[in-house]
Amino acid sequence: FPIFETREIQMGVAIQIDNVTKAYGKNIVIQGLSAEIQPGEFFTLLGPSGCGKTTLLRMIIGFNSIEGGEIRVDGKVINQIPTNRRNMGMVFQNYAVFPHMSVRDNVTYGLKTRHVPKAERYKRADEILKLVKIDDYADRMPTQLSGGQQQRVALARAIVIQPEVLLMDEPLSNLDAKLRVEMRNVIKRIQRQVGITTVYVTHDQEEALAISDRIAVMHGGVIQQIGTPKHIYQRPANEFVSSFIGLSNFVDAENENGTLDFGCGYRVPMSTLRPDAGRKVCVAVRPEEFLIRSAEEPGIPATVRSSVFLGMTQHYFLTLGEEKEIEVVVPSDRSDLIPDGEKVSLQIVADKVNVFDGESRATVIREGV
Repeated sequence: FPIFETREIQMGVAIQIDNVTKAYGKNIVIQGLSAEIQPGEFFTLLGPSGCGKTTLLRMIIGFNSIEGGEIRVDGKVINQIPTNRRNMGMVFQNYAVFPHMSVRDNVTYGLKTRHVPKAERYKRADEILKLVKIDDYADRMPTQLSGGQQQRVALARAIVIQPEVLLMDEPLSNLDAKLRVEMRNVIKRIQRQVGITTVYVTHDQEEALAISDRIAVMHGGVIQQIGTPKHIYQRPANEFVSSFIGLSNFVDAENENGTLDFGCGYRVPMSTLRPDAGRKVCVAVRPEEFLIRSAEEPGIPATVRSSVFLGMTQHYFLTLGEEKEIEVVVPSDRSDLIPDGEKVSLQIVADKVNVFDGESRATVIREGV
């Protein structure tokens, strides 16, 4: 794209977060957190409300002070550099567009404060508005735009200044479901096209899976796991990650020399377990990792409580014993629907399920499988 033809911008910059701490008085929100973000990477901070993800983002841009550790951008420590000198673009949850300025003037505002000549400002603005596909609205006021269009204006304004880093704080949470999907695709396409190192904050796990190169799952001010969307979904580091990313059913079992015993006559050899796995374990089974069999076959006894047809898939809600409820998803086909109240057996897909230590709740699956 014309305004981003320089090698530096296209390659992006690395961000090193080294043992950083953030405290408000005696309340420590983040303690000793470290991560490394690669040049040009789309890196997402994912977690529930209050986990510290927005706090960390604000530390990167300079809105929050850093009580310990260092943050380096392109090898340079930025702890004490004022926000306006960090050469970063920010997209906020509430868009933060200026209602009294046209779309074009909103986009050129950052260039104006940098004393870029007017002709150059407007040239860059027109180019970036074409990139985000709202050039037809350049002369409109923000009140004449939809929420998705306003978010495109905010994105264009953040990118047009040619920042080293693009930061995005829950940018899609105010949009309806259809617009969120549309805008996340827009953001991903533009980030790939421009190549800016991007740090993105969200609590929406589906959004994070769809848009990210890598995800850092946070909880209680601690990064629980960093990895690609596929790896985090398929091999979560602990029970929290497994429950937060997608849906998991948790079933207690005993490990007997690499064989899981579910205590009902159903035993499954597990080639994926580490040799040091303890006896008491918790097995995390995604809804699609259960197989429904007749009650006469080996498996975990269960009772169908209800079911929902969702086109490509059939969702069954079952009960183990008298209380524990689980969900199983199977492909839709022409076979008969299993009626409510039916007794069945559940088998697991052994090479896909995850197993956690009964006490630490950390994974006991071998690396690389």
